[in-house]
Amino acid sequence: MENIRIVLVETSHGGNIGAVARAMKNMCLNELALVAPRQFPTEECMARASGADDILQEASVHQNLDEALVDCSLVIGASARLRSVSWPQLDPRECAELVLQRTVSGQVALVFGRERTGLSNAELERCNYLVNIPANPDYSSLNLGMAVQVVSYELMMASQHGSRTAPDTRELAGAGDMQGLFNHLEQALEDIGFLDPRKSDKLMRRLKRLFYRAEPDMDEIKILRGILSAAQGRKSARRE
Repeated sequence: MENIRIVLVETSHGGNIGAVARAMKNMCLNELALVAPRQFPTEECMARASGADDILQEASVHQNLDEALVDCSLVIGASARLRSVSWPQLDPRECAELVLQRTVSGQVALVFGRERTGLSNAELERCNYLVNIPANPDYSSLNLGMAVQVVSYELMMASQHGSRTAPDTRELAGAGDMQGLFNHLEQALEDIGFLDPRKSDKLMRRLKRLFYRAEPDMDEIKILRGILSAAQGRKSARRE
């Protein structure tokens, strides 16, 4: 459980951060990362935490999502509804099973978006998977604290019962390494004249899905980037 990071993106109300801290402490989660919170810390935040002050005091604050995810080998984003971006989906129980497998080999992040609008499409593209909490289709919106509580509960149950499948112990590439690969790939495709600017977003989205499914380790990332450099005529990557 110590390798699981809860990430909140641009949370509007300090009280919701406190409620998340309380939900985390209930379920033995300790690491909270905040991305550009609107209100933190606040008195309401501390009051809603109801004894989980230590989680708030140790929470890390980041300017952007990439900073919060840089060392994570698996990133799962919470989405209340299907988006125009088609991405692999899990329910909370499937999510917990996968997370517990992957914490053996590295840090895992569970990312929750803004209270009103959730995660943007660009932020969803930073995720390997999306987790969706089944709910009444006529009233499916959960508040932030409740959403974190549901997912945290499933993580707690999975940790007590143990994983049913063998963990992946490879040194998988972190989110920062994957983003470096994507930047290099886009640059290489431009350099060799393959990328059509009118379709670049759609193509890069599909390629990201391909590499996220493959879950490359660090040696494989180095091989792929070496191939890209060779295709560029051994130019060095200009963007990281």
